[in-house]
Amino acid sequence: MAGRLSSDDLADALRLNGLRVTPQRLVIHRVLGEIGGHATADQVLERVEALLPNVSLPTVYATLALFERLGAVHRVSAPGDRAVYDTRTDPHHHVYCRVCGGVVDLDAPVDLSPAVDAANESGFGAEWVEVTLTGVCRSCAGADAN
Repeated sequence: MAGRLSSDDLADALRLNGLRVTPQRLVIHRVLGEIGGHATADQVLERVEALLPNVSLPTVYATLALFERLGAVHRVSAPGDRAVYDTRTDPHHHVYCRVCGGVVDLDAPVDLSPAVDAANESGFGAEWVEVTLTGVCRSCAGADAN
């Protein structure tokens, strides 16, 4: 899928920034890819611990923050101060299920240029624009109907 950084590209980005390519960083990146896009730090830790038992939650958070600075992930803020990390880093939008907490990519054109133009005119330099729609996913809506 578009906008996903390969392990080789991640290793290159780490080296270019004077950082070490560690087993923890590579495993966390691999786990993010296996999860398939949107994962919380807790979900990442659960999978990483099976491979590297000594990895802690603070290590996962620090690595995810590093990956965000390197452009390897995008942090998506979900309602309730919940963050998920998206390995798809090209501009796109999301839908968030308020029942199960799932976050899914939404590939739909949304013209936000009037908002960006207004922000720029007020002296604010917009760097990232995304829309997150909140509602109930099909699975949860079906469960409520039963």
